[in-house]
Amino acid sequence: MSISQSISVTTDAVLFTLKKSEIYVLLIQRKNSPFKNHWALPGGFVEDNEIVKTACQRELKEETGLSIPISTFVFIDYFDNPKRDPRGRTLSFVFGVISEKPLRVKGSDDANKAEWINLKKISNLAFDHFEIIQKVKHKLLDHKI
Repeated sequence: MSISQSISVTTDAVLFTLKKSEIYVLLIQRKNSPFKNHWALPGGFVEDNEIVKTACQRELKEETGLSIPISTFVFIDYFDNPKRDPRGRTLSFVFGVISEKPLRVKGSDDANKAEWINLKKISNLAFDHFEIIQKVKHKLLDHKI
C-alpha cells in the first residue's frame, strides 16, 4: 500500500494572564490570508529541522515580541481536524503559558497587532482558535479560578 500525504505541522501558543479576576488571552490580528484581519493565536508553521516546542517559542517572539522561556510552555494537545485550515491539512501542536502579568507586546511579522484581550470579549477567531482557547483554559485555569 502506498500512502501519499500532504500535511503541514503548525504550532499555537495560548498565553493567559489574570487582571482583577478577569482572564485575558494574548491574540494577534492576522496580516495575511486566510482570515486576514481576524484575531488568532500567535503561531505558525514548524520549519523542516525545528522542534515543535522551539517553533512555538519562535513564532511567539516573531509575532508579539515576547521571549518566553521554553521551560514554561506546557503541552496541551494537538488539533487535527482535516478542515481546520482552508490552505490544506494541518496538525497544530498547542502549548499553554500562564503569565503573572500582561507583558508588553507588539505585533510584527505576520501580525498587524498583538493584544491582551478579555476572554469574555472574544468571538469569531480564525481557524479553530476559539476551541483551542477553551481547551487550554480548562486544562490550565479552571481548577485555579
